[in-house]
Amino acid sequence: MGHPKIAICDLSVAFPGRGPDRRIDALQNVSLQVEDGEFVCLLGPSGCGKTTLLNCIAGFVEPTAGEILVNGLPVVGPGPERGMVFQEYGLFPWFTVEQNIQYGPKVRGRTKAELKAISDRYIRLVNLQGFERLYPRELSGGMRQRVGIARALANQPDVLLLDEPFGALDAQTRERLQSELLKIWQTEQCTCVFVTHSITEAVFLGDRVIVMTARPGRIKNEIAVRLPRPRNRTSEAFVAMYREVDGILREEIDLAFETAGEGLGD
Repeated sequence: MGHPKIAICDLSVAFPGRGPDRRIDALQNVSLQVEDGEFVCLLGPSGCGKTTLLNCIAGFVEPTAGEILVNGLPVVGPGPERGMVFQEYGLFPWFTVEQNIQYGPKVRGRTKAELKAISDRYIRLVNLQGFERLYPRELSGGMRQRVGIARALANQPDVLLLDEPFGALDAQTRERLQSELLKIWQTEQCTCVFVTHSITEAVFLGDRVIVMTARPGRIKNEIAVRLPRPRNRTSEAFVAMYREVDGILREEIDLAFETAGEGLGD
């Protein structure tokens, strides 16, 4: 048996809090395996540590305890085998669409001809032909996020990490980009870990939905989504799956609200 693509082993993360003896436990004893080519969605109440977990996989946050392996090797910092797509796009405003997509490969020394081929390929993949020379300020939110996805993919990562990439978009654009992301995932055959607050989004995209607890974040449930693709958001099976996930998540959202004021003002 080979290694899972991502292995998270007893991961805990704590951040300094106010006062010398205070700390904030963001994640506690999280263990999770993600298989090669799998699409996994992380779902949970606000503040449950979903983004912290994603940042640990990306190598941006160092765990307090435990470890993360990607391709059997420990994560000790960011690496080109892991691409990140942020909610706030994360584009260089002074670069064009083409230059943003070429940035990672350029840093690693690819030739001009290679850079042109790379940007052309991923511009086609995200349907932005004709927009190569525009700057981010000249694009809609949905188009900027396509550039963010293309830029992450241009490094040809094994793992694509997405932190609520469609959270700021209108409903119609969001649904369109969800479908396009699935096509890209199937074309690129990469492993995806996707953070979302939306049950519908998680059920539409994921092979598995990981429901996390209110802080400190732990894994409450893992739900396999055995619905055929492409998925119909209005089908009885989809609605039934939504209700199952909603029932599990609602307990944690209620708990998060109950404890939201803890530690304030002291």
